[in-house]
Amino acid sequence: MAPTSATINHSNWTDAQKKAVDTIVDRFTVDGETLKKITDQFVVEMNKGLDQEGATVAMIPSFVSGRCTGDEKGSFLALDLGGTNLRVCQVNLLGGGEHTIRQQKYVVSEELKLGPMRNLCDFIADCVDSFLTENGTSSQDALQLGYTFSFPIYQSSINRGVLKQWTKGFNCSGAVGKDVAVMLQDSFRRKNINVNIAAIVNDTVGTLMAYAYRHPNTTMGVIMGTGFNAAYYENMKDVKKWKGDKDQEMVINMECGAFDIERRVLPMTVYDNKLDRESINVYQQYHEKMVAGMYLGEITRNALLDLIDQQLLFGGRSSKELNKNWSFETAYMSTIEVDETPDLSEAAHILESVLNIPSTTLADRQIVKTICHAVGLRAARIAACHIAGVLRKTGKVGEEAIIAIDGSLYEFYPFFEHNMRQSMNEILGEADSAKVKFDLARDGSGLGAAIIAMMAAKK
Repeated sequence: MAPTSATINHSNWTDAQKKAVDTIVDRFTVDGETLKKITDQFVVEMNKGLDQEGATVAMIPSFVSGRCTGDEKGSFLALDLGGTNLRVCQVNLLGGGEHTIRQQKYVVSEELKLGPMRNLCDFIADCVDSFLTENGTSSQDALQLGYTFSFPIYQSSINRGVLKQWTKGFNCSGAVGKDVAVMLQDSFRRKNINVNIAAIVNDTVGTLMAYAYRHPNTTMGVIMGTGFNAAYYENMKDVKKWKGDKDQEMVINMECGAFDIERRVLPMTVYDNKLDRESINVYQQYHEKMVAGMYLGEITRNALLDLIDQQLLFGGRSSKELNKNWSFETAYMSTIEVDETPDLSEAAHILESVLNIPSTTLADRQIVKTICHAVGLRAARIAACHIAGVLRKTGKVGEEAIIAIDGSLYEFYPFFEHNMRQSMNEILGEADSAKVKFDLARDGSGLGAAIIAMMAAKK
């Protein structure tokens, strides 16, 4: 059973501390009725996105149609851009659902994330060139590459996509409204690198395809890491805005992190509002900002500063480190949540040695643990709503469903899966929820992108 803040002994807290912490925990508490309302609204927004362009939840056709069999073979390259690192992979599909992968990571500097797009594309091209040289990979024919580009794009074909907006701390100039595959292909051409971008892939679509290589009946691919998004199979006859062949099944990239910018149902707090105001993409990605690993630490930090300002935490004293935006990492929350030592020594280390809080009491550390738990629990509960929404929209409630999930938050954050499962029980009922299987699906951005490159090259 996942612990709750109720398992902490509050006897050493003052009445004022108890009252203030209870108020904050209440703000982050999402009951079952609210979960159902969010799910209902999700289905409404999904339908809007499938009917028309420009909807809040964009519901972008990925041009990836048909399913893997697991018997596909061949050697393909994959690129993964979407966070701290750029990853270059060579994937050998061996058939029988098996594969091998060689890969190299390259750090993307803050300068590249915020500078001209041409510089970023040239850097990527140089990394690919270096990878091919180091691995002795050469071919008379152009090497086929799947490009995992984990930002919202409008796709016009399997290997063409115009950037809608930047997310996750990237903000390169000269990119929004431009075709990101064309820009990278131009860098390959200028540097005489014999690589063809066969497919541009959202990481959720890659996650779905990677897991489907071994389990062809996979229902959804979900990313719960730095960012948050999902993809699923849709019958194109149900997509009004689709002008192509209606008699097929295609993967839809939901871009569901943008859900509810109208603020109809998401229970945002003052701490979420502060985070949003101070983010690069103000008034956007509200759902992602309440769920994704990039943001949870900052929401927690805002709540802790509120208690410090009320003189109810750390004796009213903060530190230069804690006062700095984004300084309280989501990884700290994970460590604090699982700290079961009698004096919460792990929490003490983070607060005193890493964040330089002058001194902390046991009550201080218990309060921090309680707030971390409340923020993490809310994220997991709200994250379940889009999965329930997709099952409702596709008429799969009550059927067996495999949800392939990739990302550090899902993999490492304490009790995240447990809390999502509990929320699914509340939304769908225990009998229907039991038919939904969550599975960790690593490496959608490598294996998945290579599989999609293979499917595109074959066509």
